[in-house]
Amino acid sequence: QMRKLFPYMKKYWLQAALCPILLIGEVLMELNIPLLMADIVDIGLKMETGAIEYICQKGGMMILFAGLSLLCGALCAKLAATASMGFGAELRRGIFDAIQSFSFTNIDKFSTASLVTRMTKDVATVQMGYMMAIRTLFRAPTMLVSAVIMTLRLNKRLSVMFLIAIPILAISLGLISSKAMPRFKSMLKKFDKFNASIQENLISIRVVKAYVRARHEKEKFQLSNDELRDASIFAEKLIILNQPIMQMLVYLCILATLWFGGHFVAQGTMGTGELMSFISYINQVLMSLMMISMVLVMFVMFKASITRIVEVLEEKPDISDEDCDENLEVKDGSIVFKDVNFKYQTGTGRDVLSEINIEIKSGETIGIIGSTGSAKTTLVQLIPRLYDVNSGCVEVGGIDVRKYKLDKLRDSVAMVLQKNVLFTGTIKDNLRWGNENASDEEIIEAAQAAQAHDFISAFPDGYETELGQGGVNVSGGQKQRLCIARALLKNPKILILDDSTSAVDTATDAKIREAFSKNFGNVTTIIIAQRISSVEEADRIIVLDDGKVNAIGTHDELLESNDIYKEVYMSQLEGRVS
Repeated sequence: QMRKLFPYMKKYWLQAALCPILLIGEVLMELNIPLLMADIVDIGLKMETGAIEYICQKGGMMILFAGLSLLCGALCAKLAATASMGFGAELRRGIFDAIQSFSFTNIDKFSTASLVTRMTKDVATVQMGYMMAIRTLFRAPTMLVSAVIMTLRLNKRLSVMFLIAIPILAISLGLISSKAMPRFKSMLKKFDKFNASIQENLISIRVVKAYVRARHEKEKFQLSNDELRDASIFAEKLIILNQPIMQMLVYLCILATLWFGGHFVAQGTMGTGELMSFISYINQVLMSLMMISMVLVMFVMFKASITRIVEVLEEKPDISDEDCDENLEVKDGSIVFKDVNFKYQTGTGRDVLSEINIEIKSGETIGIIGSTGSAKTTLVQLIPRLYDVNSGCVEVGGIDVRKYKLDKLRDSVAMVLQKNVLFTGTIKDNLRWGNENASDEEIIEAAQAAQAHDFISAFPDGYETELGQGGVNVSGGQKQRLCIARALLKNPKILILDDSTSAVDTATDAKIREAFSKNFGNVTTIIIAQRISSVEEADRIIVLDDGKVNAIGTHDELLESNDIYKEVYMSQLEGRVS
């Protein structure tokens, strides 16, 4: 799986490649210091003449090697940080780009909270693991091998202890790592759930306060928080065994060295300085083993996070336009549904839409009425290929939508969704999402058609008014009208209004429909509505029932012939009269 991440390392390959070279230099400098110290103790201190000069010479060399080692280490740390941070940035960009290419079906497989966790915590873990890999994973083995060689040169008999300590450490680390991996995967899933709880609460904070459900939300948060804590403890309590095992081996090796080395010094087969050097090399060997063990521990979390990141990177968009005709343009706004059937991959498995056959002429205004769950929104989402049909086909401009490049198809279709979304920035910035090159005159014209110009002008800063995140400083009706104006700026061939005037009063709704018929008569307009008054002047009205077309006709025709339409109309008429 790590191979999947290599492309995101390429931009910073030079910094990563220089790290091992600098690490080797750092290790070589460090290895010479104990030898120089041994010479000072065993030779310099015993010299009758020239001792000061000899000690100063060796001491100067120790300072020089220490300085060079420090310089190499500092440069390596800087390069490793640059390479790892750059790798993390490229990886986040890659994940974000992958998400942008997903269809709604792909996004349905991952929760929003899970995707946020993967782009933040998982990337941070992988980034840290990468930095440790290019530093510690090169330095520790190099130091380990070099220090063992030096101990063998000093005293082969004392070096035997490594043949016992290293296998014990390797076995214990292997057992710990194999058992810890599933625990960290479980912990990360709890982290997803924890993030989902926070995200849901923050998004819906107004509803929480309106219904006085703060206590319930606190309890739900506490449960999620406790589950994450318990999962983290369960994973960490196994990993932390690594530290005491490592320390026990370090102290046992040092005790063995002092015991046996002291006998060798007393027997005269080993110098005091050599014993001091040997202890220094033992510390280097054991510190290297400790670093390797830390890397292996990190690798457990590292591997779990890589798996989750690769899942996103390997997720293939089920809607693509690789084989589409780049030169194909949408010539008009005609729409045809031919024997369309559709079901959600993550749903119940039954068809949401069945045997849909509809023909819509370019420039027509079509209303869609149906009960909740009749798949009105799903039907219109097939037009710009937010989802693909399971069987049959949808044609726009007389051509199957699957033959168009996605950007050209979607540029010709403007949608105002049920859930109106505005972004942080000015009103003008938000409206220019429809057309980034729109002039001020075009923006005002679209706002006037959407009945938004008057309330925008009432703000002290007008079109330069800053909107809070999600448009929190405008009302629901104002937000809907801004979204309609944004859609109109696309100058689309097809305009889809998905219950987008539900928060607008009937008089304003009528003015919006009047402006549409006067200024956008050549645009195919599809209006999904709950109110009959929003669609009664449409050229035709489609009645959906349980994912099937129940009837198609004008307002008057449906009142005469369709029981569902008549029932809805009468219930709303009674409501207005009462």
